[in-house]
Amino acid sequence: MQDAQVIVLATPVFFLLIAIEVLVGWRRGQLTYAWSDTLNSIGLGMMSQVIGVFTRLFTLGIYQWVYAHAALLPLSAGSPAVWLGALLAYDFLYYWLHRAGHTVGLFWAAHVVHHQSEEYNLSTALRQTGSGWLAGWLFYLPMAVVGVPPVVFAVVALIDLLYQFWVHTRLVGRLGWFDRWFCAPSNHRVHHAVDDLYLDRNYGGILVVWDRLFGSFQPELEALPCHYGTRSPLRSWNPVWANLEVYAALWHDCRHAAGWGDKLRVWFKPPGWRPADVARRFPKPPFVLGAVPRYAPTLSPARRKATGAAFLAAITLTSIVLWNAHRLAPLQLAGAAAGVLALLWGVGWLSERGEAAAPAALPAA
Repeated sequence: MQDAQVIVLATPVFFLLIAIEVLVGWRRGQLTYAWSDTLNSIGLGMMSQVIGVFTRLFTLGIYQWVYAHAALLPLSAGSPAVWLGALLAYDFLYYWLHRAGHTVGLFWAAHVVHHQSEEYNLSTALRQTGSGWLAGWLFYLPMAVVGVPPVVFAVVALIDLLYQFWVHTRLVGRLGWFDRWFCAPSNHRVHHAVDDLYLDRNYGGILVVWDRLFGSFQPELEALPCHYGTRSPLRSWNPVWANLEVYAALWHDCRHAAGWGDKLRVWFKPPGWRPADVARRFPKPPFVLGAVPRYAPTLSPARRKATGAAFLAAITLTSIVLWNAHRLAPLQLAGAAAGVLALLWGVGWLSERGEAAAPAALPAA
């Protein structure tokens, strides 16, 4: 069975758990969902999966090529020890990819999509990037060199991804000993927070042991509630702009930097770093927690119905594309994917009431 088909089969489970979270939150008087935010987060996950239909051949193709030509000792896919070791290795390498996603501008440009929501709930887990394939595959090539078979790599990657769904919730508190070893809701809430103490912590996918070993662990404190989003808020429901905003900002600073060294450093310095000359010409206000109001344009009942209808059409078409991707001709697949992207863009446009899609865009030169 294809990975994309597994995601289709898992989708009803995702929606059931989201419905349960909404119900439990309502009964507790703790509502953690907002209509437009939820549609946007799930829509970005759909976009990521549709783009993945085209890019998976690239990323898995590179892995298979390295495995075929550089594996030191091809391992047996029939050994439980190989599977367990591969899952641990994948999670370890994921930690470093995830850490790079917060400490290197180019990787943050891809990863930022997952952090843009100002809510924190199970729909946030589905909010995934469409550009992680550009460089993320580099981190996993050591597994190919060691000799982990491609099928084992693909399955443990899916397991690691699916595990992380349930930790995106505010309704599960501390879990005692489990929090000390595993990525759990409390630990991952810290990861998504923009508070000074919490910023850039807890990168582990399944295990939080990596954070404890490499100095990036921070427990959640009752006295300091988490605030979610990014320090440069997206302020748009446009899914295309959500994927491009940081790339655009990096290109802007690269283009306007005077020195060639700075033009290069822009892409590899930590997020927020800017050449001194560019910062002087195009200043940005410093981050102050709570200074920027939450982005939540009010929708009329008609627009709410329209966004819901467009979203249902998009998820239906996405399911068809993912289930049949390996059977469709390239032009059919490209046309269906374009239809999904158009529907998701329409959901975003309707959610903004036709306002400019990128109100936080950089100033012109």
